[in-house]
Amino acid sequence: MPQQIPQPILDALTDVEMPRLRPEPPFAEYADIGGYRLPVYRCGTIVVGSGAAGLRAAVELKRRDVDVVIVSQSAWGGTSACSGSDKQTLHTANTADQGDNFKEMARAIRFGGAMDEDTSYVEAVGSVRAMASLQYLGLPLPQDALGGTLRYQTDHDEVGRATSCGPRTSRLMVKVLAQEAMQLEVPFFNQMTVVRILTDDTRMSGVLAVRSKDKSDKNPHGYVLFQCATLVLAAGGPGELYRDSVFPNSCFGSLGLALEAGLELVNITESQFGISTRREGFPWNLSGTYVQAIPHIYSVDDDGEEHHFLADYYRTTQELASNIFRKGYQWPFHATRMLDFQSSLIDLAIVRENQQGRRVFMDFNRNPLPVQEGDLFCLERLDPDVRTYLSQAGADHDLPIERLRHMNPLAIELYRRYKVDIAAEPLEFAVNNQHMNGGIAVDTWGRTNIDGIYAIGEAAGTHGVTRPGGSALNSGQVFGTRVAEHIAASGQTGALQGAADFGLASRHLDAIAQILKSEGGLMVRDIRKDVQARMSDTAGILCRSDAVSAALKDAQKLNRTITAHGITFGRTGEVARVLQWHQMVLASQAVLAALDFYIRQGGGSRGARAICDSNGTAEPMSVHGPLSEFRFRTEREEDKTTQILVRMVADEIVISTRANRAFNENAKAFFEHDWPAWLTGGIYDLDATQVQS
Repeated sequence: MPQQIPQPILDALTDVEMPRLRPEPPFAEYADIGGYRLPVYRCGTIVVGSGAAGLRAAVELKRRDVDVVIVSQSAWGGTSACSGSDKQTLHTANTADQGDNFKEMARAIRFGGAMDEDTSYVEAVGSVRAMASLQYLGLPLPQDALGGTLRYQTDHDEVGRATSCGPRTSRLMVKVLAQEAMQLEVPFFNQMTVVRILTDDTRMSGVLAVRSKDKSDKNPHGYVLFQCATLVLAAGGPGELYRDSVFPNSCFGSLGLALEAGLELVNITESQFGISTRREGFPWNLSGTYVQAIPHIYSVDDDGEEHHFLADYYRTTQELASNIFRKGYQWPFHATRMLDFQSSLIDLAIVRENQQGRRVFMDFNRNPLPVQEGDLFCLERLDPDVRTYLSQAGADHDLPIERLRHMNPLAIELYRRYKVDIAAEPLEFAVNNQHMNGGIAVDTWGRTNIDGIYAIGEAAGTHGVTRPGGSALNSGQVFGTRVAEHIAASGQTGALQGAADFGLASRHLDAIAQILKSEGGLMVRDIRKDVQARMSDTAGILCRSDAVSAALKDAQKLNRTITAHGITFGRTGEVARVLQWHQMVLASQAVLAALDFYIRQGGGSRGARAICDSNGTAEPMSVHGPLSEFRFRTEREEDKTTQILVRMVADEIVISTRANRAFNENAKAFFEHDWPAWLTGGIYDLDATQVQS
């Protein structure tokens, strides 16, 4: 990137202003339910969540004349609008260079295993349409002089299918989609937290929500009832699950909500962890050019003494510096990359420093210090792949900050927006939880196991053990469109008519009342501390069988205590947060139950987690010798072909497995043969009585 980028361009790509919401529609109906007088809103489809996936679904539904509304806890406050990296990635078919092959792209998407083959193809073939639609709405994806989209290599991406608008790609996606939703006059209920899905056996009839502005003498908690024919869950991932997290604050997702409703979850053992700045300040992923600039990484103890700790792991300065660089496109921790002095050895080293109470920093005004005396850092003494990349980028400057400014001035500008000047001071960071690959189980149309409920984005469990960087953003766009197509084809497009049955809502209000206690229950702050510490300490990148089993028992005990004594709230405005933390307790128990099942069945290390075992066959090495404490099991090939399913039945977590759904790469469509299925709606499989998630 040229060094001199005009400030207005930097401003536009880093300080992205979001549109103002239109006034919401009034409630035309009120009903006496369970001792409360609730506002009632009827519509065809409710989209829960206002991120890029949810907005895509709402826009596509409205374009198809579906009576759709958006319900959001906080407009423009979720992961899509508030997260990113140096060049936040959108992963789509490569339209430049030699072109692309959708079947090869699908193989790359599911390469890590435990992913449905048909879903990977859906995401691959749908990526072109998704990207073109975003460009049509005004997303400024960069092009070359002949119209080809500029590309680069990212995580789990050997071809180079990544593209980016800069640090704020997903926020810019939210912006253009929000503008389109407002242009289409999609109703938007903001500051509204969905706390229950109204389900009865295998059918859904709406949701219960809570909002402070809807409180009244006859409705002191601010309950609101939405009745709908179809529901799209797009509320993101469980960002509050971990203490060490790069999620924006108050991102609860919908895993606990889904469990309470009887929805099936899948692959919730699979997450992403990587280096990033902590959420206590400005949470941001430190991938791409942040580390490709090769800053000096060090730790500081309680006495203020610096430690060049990576020199205790790597054998030479060249090896150390080259692996710092590789964290740019090998950003997520991966268990096998701890071996053979590869890049995830850095993650392990950082975690160990933090466990000793040391703080870890990267300094862009210093090159890496030598591993041994006289073994000085030099751009000419780097591994060939690193040296070639920096040479092609023209990043031959003396200092990391100069190399970063040359390759990506937006990366510096972004932190400056949040009063952090990485050009002037070191940046503190850690290994944090960043994304859940699993979620609610869905089929290739986004349908769940309950009729009328769909899930998209990070709420949906469409990913496997690993995924290319930016494929999650693509998946949300592809499935947001497919869900809209399916709902429109089903004919369930209008608001519910006729006399309403409020019995189900009344029963859910009674269940909520058993949790909410004015005194004598657990405190939210204690629940939060307990859940987050347990998840970060036992279900992070390093897992041990006995620790996970013990953590599961503690999570089960916490859930039983809440069932017996409830959760105390001080003000009526705290009701939504109390219920969300109860759901996080359920989500935590579900993740630990699935992880414990996987480990006890003999599952090995894969993706984001190393299953440490003294009898394991893989052992990381440091310059001082074996790191025996972190010997780990290797992954079994058979585990790549199956997925772990989780459901809550009668308040008990039930675990099962199923094989990955297959995709016949040799099957070929024939126009005249397959056109009628498109014309008649046969492709939507509307007669299916049981969704095969």
